[in-house]
Amino acid sequence: MKHFNYLLCAVLAFVMMSVQPASAAGKQKKKSIVILYENDVHCAIGGYQAIAGLRDAVSDTAYVAVVSCGDFVQGGTAGAISRGGYVADVMRTVGYDAITLGNHEFDFPVRHTDSLLRYIGAPVVSANLYNHETNKPVYQPYLIKKFGKTKIAFIGATTPGALYTEMSAFYDGDRQIYDLREDCFYTTLQASINAARKQGAKYVVVLSHLGEDPDRTGINSHTLAAHTTGIDIILDGHTHSVIEHDTVLNAAGRPVIVTETGTKFAHIGHLLIRDGRLTPSLLPFGTVSERNARVKAATDSVEWLMREKTQRVVCHSDVPLTILNEQGEQEVRKAETNLGDLVCDGYRVITGADIALANGGGIRTGKHAGDLTYGDIADILPYDNNLWIVEASGQRIIDLLQKNTSFIPVEDGSFPQVSGVRFTVHVADRTVSDVEILNHEGQYEPIDPQRTYTVSTLDYCVTGGGFYDMLKDCKVVYRGNELYRDVLVRYLEHNLGGHISNDYAEPQGRIRIIR
Repeated sequence: MKHFNYLLCAVLAFVMMSVQPASAAGKQKKKSIVILYENDVHCAIGGYQAIAGLRDAVSDTAYVAVVSCGDFVQGGTAGAISRGGYVADVMRTVGYDAITLGNHEFDFPVRHTDSLLRYIGAPVVSANLYNHETNKPVYQPYLIKKFGKTKIAFIGATTPGALYTEMSAFYDGDRQIYDLREDCFYTTLQASINAARKQGAKYVVVLSHLGEDPDRTGINSHTLAAHTTGIDIILDGHTHSVIEHDTVLNAAGRPVIVTETGTKFAHIGHLLIRDGRLTPSLLPFGTVSERNARVKAATDSVEWLMREKTQRVVCHSDVPLTILNEQGEQEVRKAETNLGDLVCDGYRVITGADIALANGGGIRTGKHAGDLTYGDIADILPYDNNLWIVEASGQRIIDLLQKNTSFIPVEDGSFPQVSGVRFTVHVADRTVSDVEILNHEGQYEPIDPQRTYTVSTLDYCVTGGGFYDMLKDCKVVYRGNELYRDVLVRYLEHNLGGHISNDYAEPQGRIRIIR
């Protein structure tokens, strides 16, 4: 009993100390703010349990938020076989504080993506996605969230280039429905920055899907910083860059931080805000041991469903199928690759077209030698596209090849992988020559600029998006309703007999590049 009394007194003393004012108990330490961020997850659903687990661990000692900078519903098997539904199932359990949209959220019609976003249940911020007909924003431009007494504004920004690369989502036939404000991008963002500051935001954080590289719009994260004032940090996405901490001067000469995590949860972004300082860091996924049990359960369930649909073996490959070079760069976006040859051969042979073209950005991942399952093929070709056949003149084909190889050595998602055609690229003057077409006897012959050829490619590349719209006004002679990956599966199973041989060990010399 005496021992109990001593213990009771100790407990009461601790309680009294904990409720004393700061002057008696010591000044209470101010909590830091932590923002965990990701970009370009592209259906790598296994990472969500880690970012949620890290949030749980951090929340004991700091205010914490979890945000996404776009490109989550497509780009991998989970999105491909469920039209983004499986990804939404997992993201819903995370409990995001804010998300913005990447260009690949527009691989689907906006109405479909909107239904996925509503299911995820997180606040969506997008300052530059507008209804073209009403001239009103589709989602709230920004969100202000309080962390203790500190207000932080999260502003969303999507690359205006999506209007060209995912054009079909923005138009109903020739009628434009949505817009990304390319012509007034900076003033649109500045208006949101100003409004957020006026509402008392101490910090302005841009959830950006703009990237680091120039595109046809000339807009990226660095130009956004340089043309505006009032941004503290840009959490970036789109180009899959790994940037822990970069600095750009804004229009008033003040520094703006830019950071990006890579892709597919290679890193989890960790922004620490303490004592008026913003410190971003990138945590390699392998170093994050925390896991959220609820998110893990959802992920396990989705992965079980995926296995049921994807475990069937389609073929065996004797060779690795590559899209990257030795430096880890996207070779498929600036040179011929063996996987590009294989994919295009499937398109050409199955459809019977004269030539086949695939935009390099649509071939998403390579595979090691060995058995390839249906899930592997869906991982290579994950999008919701069908194969079409169009008619194009020889001159149109020459012009297309020249335009879409003109950015070498810069990676370009419209770089053409090909079958049934070969040509030479002259990098110095950005021209092509020696364009030849494979004839019915299996021999290459010079292309006839006046002749009409049939071209097999994705509907995406015809309706507006790939190849800089250079096939958009071509006559469509066949609209396939079979997914493009299923066409490749047919080629692998029936035409190659389930065996990819050493014939595809190396690129087959269809695109010769002279620097």
